[in-house]
Amino acid sequence: MRLTDCHNIDDFRSLAKQRLPWPVFDYIDGAADDELTKARNTQAFASADLVPDVLAGVEEIDTSCTILGRKSALPLILSPTALQRVFHWQGERAVARAAEKFGVWCGISSLATVSIEEIGALISTPKMFQLYVHKDKGLNRSMIERCQAAKFDAIALTVDTIVGGKRERCLRSGFSSPPTFTLSSALSYALKPRWALDYVFREKFALPNLDTHVREGTSESVSIQRYFSEMLDQSMDWKMVEQIRADWGGKFALKGVMSVADARRAADMGIDAIMISNHGGRQLDGSRAPFDQLSEIVDAVGGRIEIICDGGVRRGTHVAKSLCAGATAASGGRLYLYALAAAGQAGVERALGIMQDEIIRTMKLMGVKRVDQFTAERLRWR
Repeated sequence: MRLTDCHNIDDFRSLAKQRLPWPVFDYIDGAADDELTKARNTQAFASADLVPDVLAGVEEIDTSCTILGRKSALPLILSPTALQRVFHWQGERAVARAAEKFGVWCGISSLATVSIEEIGALISTPKMFQLYVHKDKGLNRSMIERCQAAKFDAIALTVDTIVGGKRERCLRSGFSSPPTFTLSSALSYALKPRWALDYVFREKFALPNLDTHVREGTSESVSIQRYFSEMLDQSMDWKMVEQIRADWGGKFALKGVMSVADARRAADMGIDAIMISNHGGRQLDGSRAPFDQLSEIVDAVGGRIEIICDGGVRRGTHVAKSLCAGATAASGGRLYLYALAAAGQAGVERALGIMQDEIIRTMKLMGVKRVDQFTAERLRWR
């Protein structure tokens, strides 16, 4: 299978599986426990149908929108994800450059393999930083100050990782950060020599946003489940959220909100945006899909706060359904991670091109000239 054979996100998944050692692929592809929530995240979009208008004169359309005060060419965010240089040696650089080419938001994680400063200098298009609150207050303060200096446009505070989810595929493979070569995984790495050579001989693996304060995950190998459970601050509460927001002083989102009560509290506090998200099904298996929760949250706080539907997005129609249900935009991680793993920057650009084409096609077939015309009357629930 080649990159030119990829015509949808599932095709990139197949190519990534072909090119990655199985422990690395399973880290991207896997989720918590029985992986029910991960599957439901995408399946949820099938519970609603689009209702098109015709004869709408759609020769000229506008796919752009405003997200967190910055114009985006598409109502789509490349959600922050960790460890990207493990999946392809180009890592976050490839994703950022592809996002800039298409004029969309992208983000990097606290556990990024490229520094805040480099991404800040690399692109001029909108970028967010996904903040994990560590027990080390100095580390938290350092990351916020570095984002301010690098002129990041927003911080997304992740609120659903108080402990690490039980990712059983990673437990079986022994996947860790940085990756270690074990007896159980050695054959898999040997069978993928291109990946192995890139990992061994290219730029040394690092977590440059953390390595001034912690060894775990940078020079000391640790599982992601253990890292979240041992390193992150389990005392985080709404008071701490308010302090972090004040320390940052810029556009601020909460990533991982799923309940109406939490959405209301965020809106009452004047927080700029919430990302309805279950961390790609990687934390609490059995939780609802973001799209299933979207309408309920929009009914409660719509108009008072920006709402981003994060997770399970694989199609332009999924973006359209999210907007019809009241979201400001949709976002996802695997939709570009599979493409990154498959072919680096060229893969991410092809994936974004496919998503862009699907959004344009959906708008024209729906009789929609502007993103704000995706309204509730264009959606019917099964």
